Amino acid sequence: MIDFGLAKTGRFLAGRLPLVGRFFRLDEKTLEEIEETLIQTDLGLTLTEILIERLRKIDRQETARLNEILREELSGLIQTTANINAIHAKPTIILIVGVNGTGKTTTIGKLSARYKARNQRVLICAADTFRAAAYEQLRIWAERSGVEFIGNPQGKDPSSVAFDATRAAQARKMDILLVDTAGRLHTKSNLMEELAKLKRVIAKVIPDAPHEVWLVLDATVGQNGILQAREFQKKVGITGLILTKLDGTAKGGIALAIHHELNIPIRFLGTGEKLNDLVEFEPQEYIRSLLEIE
Repeated sequence: MIDFGLAKTGRFLAGRLPLVGRFFRLDEKTLEEIEETLIQTDLGLTLTEILIERLRKIDRQETARLNEILREELSGLIQTTANINAIHAKPTIILIVGVNGTGKTTTIGKLSARYKARNQRVLICAADTFRAAAYEQLRIWAERSGVEFIGNPQGKDPSSVAFDATRAAQARKMDILLVDTAGRLHTKSNLMEELAKLKRVIAKVIPDAPHEVWLVLDATVGQNGILQAREFQKKVGITGLILTKLDGTAKGGIALAIHHELNIPIRFLGTGEKLNDLVEFEPQEYIRSLLEIE
């Protein structure tokens, strides 16, 4: 089984989901307990209610563990993730967005190493010109992963930096351009509009770019993650989620809640600080890990 860093969540759920006997139907008291447990793991009210309704209709003829039944029901609600290794064009432009402190810069370092390992030419763009340390942090990640780097440490307009990087990626015949952006609260309309401007500027160089816009979310924020995803989706059209800090939370259900409610594919999961602590999202493995099924 792939280690998604969901041991806390798995133990939390597994300890509360009983073995159910032969010829059973779940009574309302048990259903209420299951509902409370699922909500506590940040599976979300909408997805939890759908699952409870499905469980209410189950009339099984054999002994089963409840987490196995939940796995079957959850699997039917999760879409298969598209091929995240596919190259749209050369260069493929991937815009990385999110609020402050989600781990965007670290995630870009991990992504660059991942693509480099697949023999793809990668350029990292430091378009976060607000945070003083962002330029240097990203430059160090580029060195560690062995990819090229472009940016401006003097606080140049982020859209200008992204424009220059897109032209450079074309000229250098890069396969991938990863564009880092400043963390911004989803409630600040002026900052969200700036992000939309950055996206438009990239499209002036390559009309169908950016080809991907990935939102980096901190798993520990819980249901607030849905609000963040919704606002970024409205402003820049999110094409994928990357969930970070799963190694420190017992609430891994938030990934499935966002995916189900907003129909945004989950691309990667960050499970630690090391360069290779980034795993592809595999729906079936994730659900099994979430429910601690061997």
